[in-house]
Amino acid sequence: MRDVLDQALAWHREGIRFALATVVRTWRSSPREPGATMAVAETGEVAGSLSGGCVEGAVVELAQQVLATSSPALERYGVSDDDALAIGLTCGGVLEVLVRPVEVGAFAELEELAGDVRAGRPVAVATTVTAGPLPPGARLVVGPGGHTGTLGDPGLDTRTADAARDMLRRGATGMLGLVDSGCAEDPEVFVESYAPPPRMLVFGAIDFAAAVTRIGRFLGYRVTLCDARAVFATRQRFPEADEVVVDWPHRYLAAVRDQIDERTVICVLTHDPKFDVPVLEVALRTPAGYVGAMGSRRTHQDRLRRLREAGLEPHELARLSSPIGLDLGARGPEETAVSIAAEIVAVQGGGTGRRLSETRSPIHRRRPDATPVGTRPAAGTEGGA
Repeated sequence: MRDVLDQALAWHREGIRFALATVVRTWRSSPREPGATMAVAETGEVAGSLSGGCVEGAVVELAQQVLATSSPALERYGVSDDDALAIGLTCGGVLEVLVRPVEVGAFAELEELAGDVRAGRPVAVATTVTAGPLPPGARLVVGPGGHTGTLGDPGLDTRTADAARDMLRRGATGMLGLVDSGCAEDPEVFVESYAPPPRMLVFGAIDFAAAVTRIGRFLGYRVTLCDARAVFATRQRFPEADEVVVDWPHRYLAAVRDQIDERTVICVLTHDPKFDVPVLEVALRTPAGYVGAMGSRRTHQDRLRRLREAGLEPHELARLSSPIGLDLGARGPEETAVSIAAEIVAVQGGGTGRRLSETRSPIHRRRPDATPVGTRPAAGTEGGA
């Protein structure tokens, strides 16, 4: 929903009613993950996308029905073997979409959500999906320190808020199947996490780093460029970076260590032992999801030797991606940045890095993610063919 918030607020200010259509579950190969959102105004205007064009027309029609009745709707779209001409995904996947009306009176809640997102404050929105003892479309807004709204049951609110905070910490979005919720039937709840953007830390103020900061921003990271040499680490040379820091890399990384989580990406591009060995000694002992270092294979072997002498264990050294990037035949800063970005995406998404034409694995697969404590995975949330 992050990408449709501005348009949704504009409609609200003009007094235009609209509906939000959100992907809540996927099966097999689907082009968008849970959380993809499309907003449909009563005027017929549309913002956002759910499937890259496969089902948008049908969802717009459903959204107009939802606006006419003021009742949420849950619909599944896909191509089945016995009905291949039905509205659905040509890729063979299946999407389940929750469409809910947003009335003009809900402006304050939407405005507050947008303010949290813009300010980088973590917030999650939990919405009941299935009909049953609780009405679909009931919402609970969850922050680190509390929650507002209700799903219709105080015990369910507490359990959902706890699980949503865990998902928010990991930046995860998806379905919750709450076990022993206290309701007559265990309801299904969809949680949308609006965590602050993940961080990319780039060390080394070189031309390759400028290209990496650009592609990092493109991928949605909050990018920090750090180098000890003030003459090179300047805003003029790195305009795409959210932050330019002049400091010794290892000292800066140690200072922000408590801000590093499994979503953090660390790229060490200095390929100078006096810089990269100390910073890697810190980086490989953080929970960062990716740590890569630039340099030749010979440089890499020398670097490993130095890190072993510094006391790093084999399991820590195994986390290092070096030489950094995938084998794309890249040359120059821009192509090298694509190579690095491709490796980051592959590591985080569980990809192979091979050509799709040479693999049989699903093209669109869900990113690996742990199930929140106290919940069970709701049916149909798996990727894969």
